[in-house]
Amino acid sequence: MRLIGLAVILSLTLAPLVVEAQPAAKVGRLGFLGPSFSEDDPRAENLRAFREALQNLGYVDGKTIAIEWRLADNYELYPALAAELVRLNVNVLVTPNTPGALAAKRATSTIPIVIIAVGDPVGSGIVSSL
Repeated sequence: MRLIGLAVILSLTLAPLVVEAQPAAKVGRLGFLGPSFSEDDPRAENLRAFREALQNLGYVDGKTIAIEWRLADNYELYPALAAELVRLNVNVLVTPNTPGALAAKRATSTIPIVIIAVGDPVGSGIVSSL
């Protein structure tokens, strides 16, 4: 009986150590490539809505997901920013426009790319067909 009691006490004592030793959940990394604008620009509402939608799905930047923001006023900077996101090994690239989609497509063939809005994805060469 003493042996059973000792086993119970030991297991209760060591249980917190086992729980603490569990690996932390892997945090996904999202790369966002888009235009830069001031907070009072009407387009800023789109970024706020994007963040809010992610939070509603349980993705909180800095806690359950890491968002790498790459924003530029000049589309000519997009290829370098897309390449940087690829080097950071993000799990998915998100872009709201055609120049961002083209830069992302040129930067990677392995990372999924999510395009929020694009005029003619076939005509612009982003995809071969719909």
